[in-house]
Amino acid sequence: MKFAHLADCHIGGWRDQKMKDLPLTSFAYAINESISESVDFVLISGDLFNTSHPQIDSLKVVVKKLRELKEKHIQVYMVAGSHDFSATGKTIIDVLEEAGLIINVVRGDVIDSKLTLRFTVDKKTGAKITGMLGKKGSLEKKYYDNLDTLMLEKENGFKIFMFHTSITELKPKELERMESSPISMLPRGFDYYAGGHVHIVENKTLDGYKNVVYPGPTFPNSFSELEKLKTGGFYIYNNGHVNYTPIPLYLTQFLRFDANNKLPELLNQEIIKSISDKEFTDKIVLLRFEGTLKSGKTSDIDFSKIFRTLYAKGAYFVMRNTSRLESKEFEEIQIKEDSVEKIEEKIMDEHKSGTNLFNDEKDTIKHLMGVLSQEKNEDEKNSDYEKKIITELDKLLTQ
Repeated sequence: MKFAHLADCHIGGWRDQKMKDLPLTSFAYAINESISESVDFVLISGDLFNTSHPQIDSLKVVVKKLRELKEKHIQVYMVAGSHDFSATGKTIIDVLEEAGLIINVVRGDVIDSKLTLRFTVDKKTGAKITGMLGKKGSLEKKYYDNLDTLMLEKENGFKIFMFHTSITELKPKELERMESSPISMLPRGFDYYAGGHVHIVENKTLDGYKNVVYPGPTFPNSFSELEKLKTGGFYIYNNGHVNYTPIPLYLTQFLRFDANNKLPELLNQEIIKSISDKEFTDKIVLLRFEGTLKSGKTSDIDFSKIFRTLYAKGAYFVMRNTSRLESKEFEEIQIKEDSVEKIEEKIMDEHKSGTNLFNDEKDTIKHLMGVLSQEKNEDEKNSDYEKKIITELDKLLTQ
């Protein structure tokens, strides 16, 4: 048995056009490599797109690649991720499944107040696949609380469980504040646990849980992810062996500059001198500035000249991070490297002590933010969009 495991493609996640193309290119690379490796099927564990209403141009490319898999008789199995879902529960996965390009394996019924999932059997290998969707704010926890795990554990055969949730035992230190759930919420005894949501590359076997795998994003989705991961990738399972496959697009070069007790003018000279003798052709260059300037403002650093110099030396894209850069004369507003969901979660947690509202209605607030964060469809009239939002808000607040 041989299959590919992808997750967190986040197509459409970058705003700059150069970077915006890379998640799509990375996805195409992963599909091409899966075909070249003659995998039996492909797993995508959520967040194929960065929004539930992707742009038409991106959707066309994804459909083309999925159709190539279908023509090679390679089935694609998916679960929805936190970015795939809209507040109404609608997702682009429904469209892709209706077109016969993927199979959503989250299927089941509520029997005696318990959620009973059904297995989807891969015709080529006999593998039995099921799983759970992911939602913003980890709201999928309610489904796991009611999940009939015993029925799943009793099933015989080669079993795969797909999920889009943070597992506490595998959560890295830098994500310690991220909401998570223990591994015990998953059914035991499966042969492979295809994870998504947490952008880490990890393959662990825990007590009762074999091959709990996070493939990370197919392309990093932020400065910090580029800094840590350098590139995206995915896993290929081949007869018991689980191997990571990096996606080599553009090399990432990281440069750190210490501004502590330095004048902006001297720091500018130091930076230009440092980059003048280095090679940057077709590289994504990450610049991190740290420390407290001796005098002057952080804006006195000539970032424009630094960027021009790097682009003149052939850099593909240049990004800077000044979250740890300070000035004695000017206190810069700090933006931490967190996802939108984590920032929202922190804000709600900070207000817990001031009111009981957040203790009782935190889930409702997350749903409200989900409704208000919906994007307008390309062919949707403003009036229809506004009516849709108002209707969903009214439904949510009166239920």
